Amino acid sequence: MVTFETVKSEEIKFGSANFLEIARKKAVSEEGENEFISISRGFMTRTGERRYKKSIAVPVQKEILDFLADALKKMQ
Repeated sequence: MVTFETVKSEEIKFGSANFLEIARKKAVSEEGENEFISISRGFMTRTGERRYKKSIAVPVQKEILDFLADALKKMQ
């Protein structure tokens, strides 16, 4: 069984009820732990519940995170 823990997260809201969340998460199982960065898009329901539509997991490796940050900045 795998459990997920959120270590840290940042969020920005956009549109009427949408949000983008970037979080450092940890997957914990009997075999050990694995940390990753999760980039998720979602929305808030009328009752205030968070619903996630799409997500991508990125390894916590300096060269990959640097590439992602630089590439995103170039898209402006």
